[in-house]
Amino acid sequence: MPNLFVVAHLISKKDTISKTHETLLGLLEPTRAEAGCIRYDLHHNTSDPTDFTFIEEWIDDAALDAHLASEHLLTAREKLADLLAEPADIRRYRKIG
Repeated sequence: MPNLFVVAHLISKKDTISKTHETLLGLLEPTRAEAGCIRYDLHHNTSDPTDFTFIEEWIDDAALDAHLASEHLLTAREKLADLLAEPADIRRYRKIG
C-alpha cells in the first residue's frame, strides 16, 4: 500500500499567532523522531500570517494513528484549543499517480 500523506491546515487567532507558531514548531522534533514518520514539515502562508499548514508523510495509517495519540500532540492540542480561530482541517491522502 502506498504511503499516507496528510495535509493539516490550522488558522490561528490574530492575537495568538506567535504562540501558535511556537506551539507548532514544538511538534517538529518529537514527531520527526516517531516510528513511521517519513516527512513532517510546517509551512506558514506568506500572505496570511494566521495560516499554518503541515505537510506530512507516514508509512501507514497505524503510524499516523500512533502520532495522533502521542503525548506531545495531545499536549499541543490542549494549547491550540485556545489559540486557533477554528478547528484544524486534517485530511489524509494516498498518491494515485
